[in-house]
Amino acid sequence: MSSIEELAAQARDAAEGSYSPYSEFRVGAVIVAADGSRYTGANVENAAFGSSMCAEATAIGQAVASGVRKIDTVAVACIDAVGNPGFPCGNCRQLMVEFGVETVIVDGPDGPVVYPLTALLPHSFGPEDL
Repeated sequence: MSSIEELAAQARDAAEGSYSPYSEFRVGAVIVAADGSRYTGANVENAAFGSSMCAEATAIGQAVASGVRKIDTVAVACIDAVGNPGFPCGNCRQLMVEFGVETVIVDGPDGPVVYPLTALLPHSFGPEDL
């Protein structure tokens, strides 16, 4: 398993590829699939904000398009966060539930912190609820 610091650094590196001309809030993410493979993503903004894509969603999309169906860990870093770390949005948290994410690493001004996804999205609705 990769170290927390290594994953946070990879997420920060991914944030450098962000397209965020409106918010100037660059976010990167790296996911670790159950088989250990990694996929990165960066946020991609759009003038029509509803068409924007979060870093976590782009990384998950890359993994799923490559055949991944189980994700163990997501690391996210907002390199422009001031004060508080940039936590995943609710939509991304729901995507994480869909693919079985257990651990979320959030990098912030004081370094990376590890959270169980259940702490970030308690009482979630997932495939097992259907």
